Amino acid sequence: MLILVAALGFIYASPYIVLNRVKRAADARDTQTVNQYVDFPALRSSLKDQIAALLTRCVDIQKSGNPLAIIGAIIGAAVVGPLVDSDATPDGVAAILNGIPPRANPVEHSPQPDNAPSANSLGVPASTVMAVQKAPRQPSMTSAGYRGLNTFVVTYQHGAGDARYSAIFQRDGLVSWKLVAIDLNG
Repeated sequence: MLILVAALGFIYASPYIVLNRVKRAADARDTQTVNQYVDFPALRSSLKDQIAALLTRCVDIQKSGNPLAIIGAIIGAAVVGPLVDSDATPDGVAAILNGIPPRANPVEHSPQPDNAPSANSLGVPASTVMAVQKAPRQPSMTSAGYRGLNTFVVTYQHGAGDARYSAIFQRDGLVSWKLVAIDLNG
C-alpha cells in the first residue's frame, strides 16, 4: 500500500520535477536536456498562431480607419517568424521559465546603443526603449497546476497590472512532460 501511495505521489509530482529539470537545464544552457523536455516545433507553431491571430485582430480593428493596415499586416507577418524563432530556443525557454515574457517588440531583439538617435516603429527614441528595458522588474508571480490529466500549466505575471502568460506542458508518457505551447494571454 505504501508503495502505491509513493508511486501515485511521484506521478502527481512529475510535472513539477520536469519543470525544475528543464528550467535548470535551460539556465545552464544544456541544450540536450532542454531538447528532451521541449517540443520546439509545437512551441513555434503555438506562438506563430497566436501572433498571427493578434495581427489579424489588430488589422480588423484598424481596417476602417487606416488604409495602410493591410501593408502593416504584411510587414507584421514577415516579422512573426524571426520573432518566434528567437524565443523558441533553449535560451528563449530559459527566459520564459524564469518569468521573462516572450518578446513581441522587434526593438527588443536588436537594441541600439544609448547614443543612437533612431526611434522604433512607434516613434519612441531608442534611448527611451533601452531605459525601459533596463528598468528593474518586479518579482514575477507564478502559479502552477494541472488543467486536466495530461496538461500542466505554469502561469507567470510580473505585477498586478502586467500581462500574464502561461507555459503549457503535455504529458509524454506516465511521468514525463514536454513544453508544447506558450499561451500569451495567460
